[in-house]
Amino acid sequence: MSDMHIRTARPEDDDELARLDRAAWSTLHAVQPRPEPPYEPFFNDRFGPHDHLVVELDGRIVGYVKLGYPTPLLVNAHVRQIQGFLVAEEVRGRGIGTRLIRAAMDEARRQGARRITLRVLGHNTPARKLYESEGFVIEGVLPGEFLIGGAYVDDVLMGRPL
Repeated sequence: MSDMHIRTARPEDDDELARLDRAAWSTLHAVQPRPEPPYEPFFNDRFGPHDHLVVELDGRIVGYVKLGYPTPLLVNAHVRQIQGFLVAEEVRGRGIGTRLIRAAMDEARRQGARRITLRVLGHNTPARKLYESEGFVIEGVLPGEFLIGGAYVDDVLMGRPL
């Protein structure tokens, strides 16, 4: 593969990540409405650059994963949750998503986590297959949790030990 590099995001990545996020918006994975101007910054008070790993391909950002705590409770501080994940459509199918998920698991382990979880929309088959290929299993389903594009969509909870 070309020159691919995964690193922690930097503050100056904000605009590029925001553009990538807007370009990839789809009802396949988004529960928020399509972003409209004026656009919000990508980073915010809750999630900053240090919460994101980005993947660069030939010097441009083509994906990211956002890693956070599922709750503010100390009793589950041993768990990390993937709270955002994106690979640009034009580079999908090249193993970038797999490398990014593995990097997120490595980072979670480095932070002392023993478990990693995520939530994925039931109709997002490509993402679910990727997560399953990396050892995630379905741990729960919230049926019809979201109304997206006029259809009720399940919220699928997945996790795995680290």
